Amino acid sequence: MSLESIRGRLPDYAKDLKLNLGSLAAEPALTQQQRAGTFIASAIASRNAELTAALTAEFGAKLSAEALIAAKAAAAIMGMNNVYYRFTHLVGGDYASMPAKLRMNIMARPGVEKVDFELWSLAVSAINGCGMCMESHEKVVLHGGLGKEQVQAAVRIAAVVHAVAGVLDAEDALAAQLRAAA
Repeated sequence: MSLESIRGRLPDYAKDLKLNLGSLAAEPALTQQQRAGTFIASAIASRNAELTAALTAEFGAKLSAEALIAAKAAAAIMGMNNVYYRFTHLVGGDYASMPAKLRMNIMARPGVEKVDFELWSLAVSAINGCGMCMESHEKVVLHGGLGKEQVQAAVRIAAVVHAVAGVLDAEDALAAQLRAAA
């Protein structure tokens, strides 16, 4: 499975996604590590096994072993944090001032440059829709020396990867429905 095989699986109605996926694979605003990690973390957050396998095969080789683990860890920790902090933000009240009491050790020592880990966390937070986390990670990324162009590039990757996952899921569901009806 590869990026090209995923692009080949996208139907005509998702041509824009196919084009965006191809152009973002070479997004010049990000370093190779930032781009590859964003693709992998976004695929994991988008919860499509085929897409995760394909993008990890495509971009995993462009990362050190430590960076690959860090990209996966960003998706994992944000899967937890985005739910918790979205709750505290939306419900309000005392919850925001209460200690989270959740382990988040990976954030202190992610195994890669802090700004890259934060960028991946930002992309995953965009997919998961946690405004509080997006604001927090964007602030750290900008303070760490990246610009708004890099932030936008990472979120564009996250948006396209997430949309591709949705199309693949929908096409698989429709194909299963046709098989069942036959």
